[in-house]
Amino acid sequence: MNSVILGIESSCDDTSAAVIVDGVLRSNVIASQKVHEAYGGVVPELASRAHQQNIVPVVSEALRQANVKPSELSAIAFTRGPGLLGSLLVGVSFAKGMAIGLNKPIVDVNHLHAHVLSHFIKKEESDEVPEFPFMCLLISGGNSQIILVKDYNDMTILGQTIDDAAGEAFDKCAKVMGLPYPGGPHIDRLAQTGDAKRFKFSKPNIPGYDYSFSGLKTSFLYTLRDAKKENPNFVEENINDLAASLQKTIIDILIKKLDLAVKDYPVKHVAIGGGVSANSGVRDAISEFCKKRNIKAWIPERSFTTDNAAMVAIAGYFKYKDNQFCSLDLPPYARVEV
Repeated sequence: MNSVILGIESSCDDTSAAVIVDGVLRSNVIASQKVHEAYGGVVPELASRAHQQNIVPVVSEALRQANVKPSELSAIAFTRGPGLLGSLLVGVSFAKGMAIGLNKPIVDVNHLHAHVLSHFIKKEESDEVPEFPFMCLLISGGNSQIILVKDYNDMTILGQTIDDAAGEAFDKCAKVMGLPYPGGPHIDRLAQTGDAKRFKFSKPNIPGYDYSFSGLKTSFLYTLRDAKKENPNFVEENINDLAASLQKTIIDILIKKLDLAVKDYPVKHVAIGGGVSANSGVRDAISEFCKKRNIKAWIPERSFTTDNAAMVAIAGYFKYKDNQFCSLDLPPYARVEV
């Protein structure tokens, strides 16, 4: 009997639905929200309203592309958190209502775990996947974590950010450079032709595996402030070198803690996930890191690095196989307690 899982993702500003049949992806539909660009960041109220407009057509299209009828679903998986509470409520409420109408079980998914399990999304049954245990560097706009993945539903967070995440550092620094939101992709683009050794920014000295990016952000802001006093066009004239130096500093911080974790917890596979894993510099650095240590690197497709329902569906698929269902009274959560 086929296991047919519908995944629903609405944790931030992308409405997405996907269908996975017996572990193989059949569809993955995403509706992005452009309305936030004018505000330099995601506006929660506008995001939740857009989710309400998008969720019905997005789910309908995902089912159509997968050639699956609602009655054929085995379970409905949804992102329960963390994320924007108003946005989450739209997806959670829709999933519960659909489950009640179809008399189907529901599976709640942790958004961060879904990013980790994105490496198990298969387009073909023969696609390769990581071997347990493996180390995952999860880097996104709101999270920077080093996770030891022992099984599909058994993960241990070894370290995480104590303030800003890597994605926040990219976006906030990009904003003061006058770049559009989201700033990370623009930094990545400009860094391609910049001198990464031109500028030096502060690096944190945090014990253990935890991350900190607030000091880097402050150092970057002070550098720009002082330089612009002497030359008002400093940013425009040096924007490529600034981007390259900033990107290299963030990557150095990420790699240093990952190296420490891999030494203490030897693994044969290392993966990255989350929105920042789309950054070309990060992808190259991880590939080089693993090559030097004879470790297999798992670099996700860029389409699976941002928020998407395919990762929610695959996470739900593995919980479904373990009979880890949830009740209809479980509320969404904005933050996860570690």
